[in-house]
Amino acid sequence: MGAITYDMEIPSSIPAAKMFKAVVLDADTLIPMIMPQAIKNVEILEGDGGVGTVKLIHFGEGSQYKSAKHRVDSLDTENLTHSYSIIEGDALMGVLDSITYYVKIVPTEDGGCICKNRSIYHTKEGVEISEEKIKEGKEKAMVMFKAIEAYLQAN
Repeated sequence: MGAITYDMEIPSSIPAAKMFKAVVLDADTLIPMIMPQAIKNVEILEGDGGVGTVKLIHFGEGSQYKSAKHRVDSLDTENLTHSYSIIEGDALMGVLDSITYYVKIVPTEDGGCICKNRSIYHTKEGVEISEEKIKEGKEKAMVMFKAIEAYLQAN
């Protein structure tokens, strides 16, 4: 099994705690509301939303995927960090064992924040994933983050 790591930083004018609440704590209801073409709904299969919770994400009509099973690996509301893994579903494209995401929202001096995101793609034995597929995932994450930011600015 190999691993490909990708880091991304996205600046925002939204205060860090507010962004963390939207991107992490309220994402299961907020994203389907503002981007139903991306995510139709999220259902909790086990757990209470904290560490160990397993969720089933149903993607919207605009997605090439149907669903993904997502496990919460860590959640620290004080330090504004969160990690989770996609552990099952067609979003793994048959070539990945899992994808692990690490998110940290860092306050900036101007009252905004930077969303630091590390994605680790765990490939199946003997399989390589194209840079293009990773770029697609990065672009989708950026679009989702910017949509959440726009929603928070408007509301």
